[in-house]
Amino acid sequence: MIGTLNALVDLVEADAADEIDVAGFARVHGTTEYHLRRMFSALAGMPLSEYVRRRRMTLAGAELAAGAPNVLDVAVRHGYGSNEAFGRAFRAVHGISPVDARRDGGPLRTQPTLRFRLSVEGSTQMDVTITTTPELVLVGHAARVPLIHEGANPHIQAHIASIAPEEHLRLKAMSDAEPGGILAVTGDVAPDAPEGTELTYLHGVSVSASTVVPDDLDVIRVEAGAWAVFSASGPFPETLQTLWAATATEWFPSNPWRLRPGPSIVRYLEFTGSHASCELWLAVEPA
Repeated sequence: MIGTLNALVDLVEADAADEIDVAGFARVHGTTEYHLRRMFSALAGMPLSEYVRRRRMTLAGAELAAGAPNVLDVAVRHGYGSNEAFGRAFRAVHGISPVDARRDGGPLRTQPTLRFRLSVEGSTQMDVTITTTPELVLVGHAARVPLIHEGANPHIQAHIASIAPEEHLRLKAMSDAEPGGILAVTGDVAPDAPEGTELTYLHGVSVSASTVVPDDLDVIRVEAGAWAVFSASGPFPETLQTLWAATATEWFPSNPWRLRPGPSIVRYLEFTGSHASCELWLAVEPA
């Protein structure tokens, strides 16, 4: 995977103006677009689309600062068909217009070319179990919330707080399938979505396919397949977020599995104050 990511970076450098066929690239390298985008985003700290935009604007800025005579020519070389679209993208990265960059030479922000390296140090202990489940039927109360990578998500906290105590008990009594107990389900988000992107958060439980689901509950169905179940214990939410990062930096690069489309599920085994014991369920398939 590390070699594949570096080859993808090389493709970005080679195709300054062309739309990158990420799906085709993934097939050639024996993986999937979904897994490739998830791994790139986790390891680079930004979505692939954002990296491509930053690199193209870095190169375009260098051309303009060097005195390129025609802004539209620079725009076209970097994949933009109009001065307006190019100007918006340029300003979003550099904070100034292309005309200002050509006239004043900057200031310009530089996105260096990425280079991925594998360093498996075992810094995060991970207890992992691979399990296969039939179709999951996840039921509960769902809300649309923004994606937040670090720290507690206040929108999720507000959603959970809005659920009446007796409703938590009703949901827990309905749980009759693995993973058992109250679950935090995150889904309906692109594999390399940037922070702030809306996603679906479901506070609920897993039930068997034969269970009659009340009309007042939301339902997420996940096709049958394998799951990598990571166990962790420690301060919340830092331990869970560190575990998330470690799956990308340490576990997936050194194990013959890749992510498949599906929600992520957190099963809380124990929650005391700011300390939690939990399981992170990620949908996987053989690489």
